[in-house]
Formats: sequence, C-alpha cells, structure tokens
Amino acid sequence: MNKIKVALIGIGNCASALVQGIHHYSQANAQVVPGLLHWELAGYTPADIEVVAAIDIDARKVGQDLSTAIYSPPNCAYKIEKDIPPAGVPVVMGQVLDGISVHTLDYAEDERIVVSEAQEAAENDIVDLLQASGADILVNYLPVGSEEGTGFYTQCALHAGVGMVNCIPVFIASSPEWEQQFRHAGLPIIGDDIKSQVGATILHRALVDLFSLRGVNIHRTYQINVGGNTDFLNMLNQNRLVSKKISKSEAVQARFAKRLPENALHVGPSDYVPWMNDNKVAFMRVEGEGFGGAPVEIELRLSVEDSPNSAGVVIDAIRSCKAALDRNIGGALDAASALFCKHPPQQYGDEEARARLERFLAGDLKN
Repeated sequence: MNKIKVALIGIGNCASALVQGIHHYSQANAQVVPGLLHWELAGYTPADIEVVAAIDIDARKVGQDLSTAIYSPPNCAYKIEKDIPPAGVPVVMGQVLDGISVHTLDYAEDERIVVSEAQEAAENDIVDLLQASGADILVNYLPVGSEEGTGFYTQCALHAGVGMVNCIPVFIASSPEWEQQFRHAGLPIIGDDIKSQVGATILHRALVDLFSLRGVNIHRTYQINVGGNTDFLNMLNQNRLVSKKISKSEAVQARFAKRLPENALHVGPSDYVPWMNDNKVAFMRVEGEGFGGAPVEIELRLSVEDSPNSAGVVIDAIRSCKAALDRNIGGALDAASALFCKHPPQQYGDEEARARLERFLAGDLKN
C-alpha cells in the first residue's frame, strides 16, 4: 500500500514520541508488538507512516532535521529510541500567533520555548509546503490554548486538501462550522483533544462506569494532574485552560446518566514540577453511596510517561484518518473521534466507540 504522509505542527514531546515510535515499530516483528492498540489498521502498519513535513517556532528546532529536532530542548520525552536515522525533513518556521505563553519567558532556557528569529511563514507558504510534501494528513500538536494558531493551520489544511488529526483541546472536529467545511471539502478530521492510551481521562471514565455498573451513586469526584514537561509549564496560564477543562470535564460527565452538578466535579491540571520531566501523575477521588446509603470511596494514583501515552493513540488516529481518505469520506469521523479523543462530536462509551470503529474500518458504518 502507499505510505501515509504526515505533516506535524509542533515538534514538542508528543511529536517526538510519535516519530520515535514510528521508527521503533517499523523495525518490529508483527508477532511481538506490545504497546499498540492495533498492529495493522485498515491495511496499514506503523511502517507505512512517513513524516514528510514539520513545523515549529523554536530556535533550537527550526532548520534542524526532524531526527535531531525531536531531541532538542525543551523536549524531555521518554526515549523510545536513543536516536533515529536522518529523516531528510527540515523543521520549518511557522506562525507564532498564540502558540507561546509569555509567562514561560521567566523560566530556564532548557524549560521554555525560545522563539526563532526566522521569518514567520505566511498561509500560502504553509499550504505550499503541505502540497509540495505530498502530505495526506496534518497532525496538530500546538500547545494547549492555541486557539488562533489552530484556526490558522486548520484553514491551511483545508486549502491544501489534507485531512487532519486535532490532538489539542481547541474545538474543530466538534465545531459544526469547522466540521461542515471539512465535509464540503471531502476531507476527514478526527478530534478533539487526544485521549492517552491509559491516561487519567480514560481511567476516570472507567471508574465512573464501574460505580454505575455496581449500583453505586456518585456524589463527588475530582481529578488533578501534575507533570514537568512544557505542556504543564504552558498550562500554568489559567487563561489557556478554558477549552482544556471543558474537554476533560465533558469526557467524564459523558459517562453519567444524569450530569453531576458543576461543583461536584473537578477535572484539570494542577501544577508544573520541572524535575518530573515527561512523567505525569494523576490523582483521582470518587465518593459515592452504596447499599443502604453506606459510603464508598476510591482514591487512585496513576503515573505514566505522558508523551508516549498520547502517541500510542495518535498512531491509530492517523491510520483511521487515512482509511477515510482512501474511501473519500469527509467531515468528522464520529467513531474514531469518540475512541481517540476527549471532546468528539459524539460521545460514546469506550467499548462502544471501539466497536463502531471496527465497523467503520470493515465498511459497515459510514463514519
């Protein structure tokens, strides 16, 4: 089959984990492949994914080959591979817009973004890059809160005629206006805000489902997260978290038959701890009422390497998006978005979403 040609916006930790993972699994034996939801999906294996374009704004990445840029500061992702062969893909300068939060300028150079002095690319430059590279799919890895930036690159994707996987909590696939533009263009989009493979959101949803399955009424619940990568540094700016909190909260609320009151549910990032690097620790508490009104409480701690946890899902989202391109299906992919993302156009339980995706891949379901 043909390669799936991918363009990456933002060469941070998540992009680093994805690029390393593609190389890692491309060398793997199909019989021994821990860590993947699917070895083969829609006829494509990880070896069929090729990154053909990369865009960033950091001075330590712009102009570098992708194989070098993914290890450049402030990246601190867990190393799946110590190094990878030269990709032949230079990182080009994009648009800054709202892709950086000014508070990060007060941090050490190996923690913050250092904006390149290279000339910012215009929209036609990005469109030309996407078309000249032959990209099929644009993967959005901009920082949380990049509303303008995401809008800019989404418009570029539409003009260039490429599909999109929106990994961040800016609402594109779940926006009727944007979704309609993708549908009219005959281009698929998966979004919004990637769920990690075994992350806080999917675990929190599982706890809610467990309480419901066992007849326990939930009164209150919270989830807080801490970590040391640039994502957590960026999210210290509370003004950038509006859509993130909505995305994470709604992913949990969707599992309640009756919504919890807003003051009974708290979900969101809490703090930045530099020495944690790419490690993310989530704390969850669920309080409920069981038989005869007896209290039931769970407290749970989850520790994961944040960026590989995301990449393990994005690698399937990319292949699902290409499956839609191959079948000339445009618009938001409901099943794939519900399985892979926190804020899809249509929420389904995770088991139902997976079953619907399998039906989509088999051709039994349109999207």
